[in-house]
Amino acid sequence: MNKLVSIALLVGGVILIAYGVSASNSVGSGFSRMFTGAPTDKTVWFLIGGGVAVCVGLAGVLRGSKAP
Repeated sequence: MNKLVSIALLVGGVILIAYGVSASNSVGSGFSRMFTGAPTDKTVWFLIGGGVAVCVGLAGVLRGSKAP
């Protein structure tokens, strides 16, 4: 069960990163970069959340579970 959760976190993290990259190329993010020099908060949170989820999921998959 633990490995299943880790794989789900890994896949979810990759999806969040993909959404973040897609959002960074959006028109709204382009306007935000033009006026503030930074992408939108939504884009940043997608990328940060995806990165954390990938790291936690990868650590769980690589650590393995102890079988009884």
